[in-house]
Amino acid sequence: MKNAYKLLVMVSLFAFAKAYAQNNTSYWQQHVDYEMEIDMNVKNYQYDGTQKLEYTNNSPETLDRVFYHLYFNAFQPGSEMDVRSRNIADPDGRVKDRISKLAPDEIGFIKVNSLTQDGKQLTYEVAGTVLEVQLATPIAPGATTTFEMDFKGQVPTQIRRSGRNNKEGVALSMTQWYPKMAEYDFEGWHADPYIAREFHGVWGDFDVKINIDENYTVGGTGYLQDPEDMGHGYAGTSMKPGKNAKRGKLQWHFKAPNVHDFTWAADPEYVHDMIIGENDTELHFFYKNKESIKANWKKLQPMTADLLAFYNKHVGTYPYKQYSVIQGGDGGMEYAMSTLITGERKFGSLFGVTAHEMAHTWFQFLLASNEAKHEWMDEGFTSYISSLAENELTGGDNPNPLSGSYRGYYYLVKSGKEQPQTTHADRYNENMPYSIAAYSKGAVFLAQLGYVIGEDNLKKTLRKYFDDFSFKHPTPNDIKRTAEKVSGMELDWYLMDWAQTTNTIDYGITSVEADGNKTKVTLTRKGLMPMPIDLYVDMADGSQRSYYMPLRMMRAEKPNPTPNIAREQLADWPWTNPTYTFTIDAPLSEVKMMKIDPTSMMADIDQTDNVWEKE
Repeated sequence: MKNAYKLLVMVSLFAFAKAYAQNNTSYWQQHVDYEMEIDMNVKNYQYDGTQKLEYTNNSPETLDRVFYHLYFNAFQPGSEMDVRSRNIADPDGRVKDRISKLAPDEIGFIKVNSLTQDGKQLTYEVAGTVLEVQLATPIAPGATTTFEMDFKGQVPTQIRRSGRNNKEGVALSMTQWYPKMAEYDFEGWHADPYIAREFHGVWGDFDVKINIDENYTVGGTGYLQDPEDMGHGYAGTSMKPGKNAKRGKLQWHFKAPNVHDFTWAADPEYVHDMIIGENDTELHFFYKNKESIKANWKKLQPMTADLLAFYNKHVGTYPYKQYSVIQGGDGGMEYAMSTLITGERKFGSLFGVTAHEMAHTWFQFLLASNEAKHEWMDEGFTSYISSLAENELTGGDNPNPLSGSYRGYYYLVKSGKEQPQTTHADRYNENMPYSIAAYSKGAVFLAQLGYVIGEDNLKKTLRKYFDDFSFKHPTPNDIKRTAEKVSGMELDWYLMDWAQTTNTIDYGITSVEADGNKTKVTLTRKGLMPMPIDLYVDMADGSQRSYYMPLRMMRAEKPNPTPNIAREQLADWPWTNPTYTFTIDAPLSEVKMMKIDPTSMMADIDQTDNVWEKE
């Protein structure tokens, strides 16, 4: 009986451990529902707000504390953003030392006046841009609790993203304006201070009421309730305020389902246009009533509809029925169901910034990787798809629309300042290596992945990635595994070398010589990062041949990218071997020229030895 009991206990423990392991590795994410109302004073740029937040703990852990972001606190002398900007070697030109010079009526702040959990007062501490909260009652797995907050804010002078009275005269660019619950996921809390970079948030439903001067037109995240009563271009072309004003103010009521942010902008001189895009999506445009910019903003509107259709086709279907392009902010920045862009630009620049920021909707908003840790997955993938969109929609014929991203990456390598893409966005030594690693090297990751697995497989990978990971905060492993499932290749080596190291790709043709009636060719891998190799040969009679050397670690081969040219698949090239020799079944006299990767989609940092030509 004793042995039987021991066996029963062991079996029970094994079953428990197995169940726990399964639960511990299953996907989950937290959920928040916000109800907020603010009263905005457009004379002193202060606002009073209330917030009711229902927080559902879908994690397997019990939480005894939570964190809120108080982003506006970054715009105060001595803040972490201020100190970092004054100490980094190449500060953002929009920030520099401007925060340190703000007067008390120019700073930004969010002050929490009271905070309760299920009616119980909470203890909390403000630490810069983060509110640290000790809970009255721990939140058990699966439980929902309600936080209620009374807060006051002041909109800072426009410096970075958020603010009042930007350089183009837009009154209010209201981004990251409310106390925002920090994300908690399988890695724990992400209560990063706001220093300079992007944002990470929890999905949920937002119900927001904004009381503001009746002459201000408001646009942003979500669906406006009762648009026919609000005026300001929401019902017809009249920009006059609606009839529901009280004491000179209108209450704007927006609802936004399943978003991780809420942004709005307001100005008394906005023009508000609206057109219908693909799938009956309302496309709203808010811009200053200036004759010098009207023509460009009108021209932008149908092309924005074209962008929506392009991204729907090449990434995935936009799931909402509203999107707003709004003049505001300090350049271009994406938000939930909207973007803020500066609008006094030449048309090419206006369209380009719209193409880029709108593409973020798919990668930052709907996929929403953690940009503090994996900024290249958002900025890079956005740069990739928006470059393709711009090239196609403007009638461009660039065979490599990503050539600018490749040039940026090569510049970074030669600068000697490159850091691995695993570097936290706030931890780069300078802004330059951060920007190029995020935008250019991130874009090259996808473009070059097409070289590795084939362009058709890359297109399928992007669509499957979107379908599988929308609303799930994917990590780098998720895009890698998606590409593996589509292509049948093993790609751990690709993600590791490209994103986790600063290893570079450098191949060359080092020897071409006669070998009887054949030609012997030797290639050399000089860089640490291995790659499969496409080599194309021009023969003296005008014909072409291609030779494909798969990387052994891939455990598979890509389809022939040029079916009109006969391809010979050679033996795998093990990454340990610095050289690779093969023979062309033709005498040297019949070989005219050969080149490694004529598409230049492989990011070879020194292509001077990628071509051999007969003298």
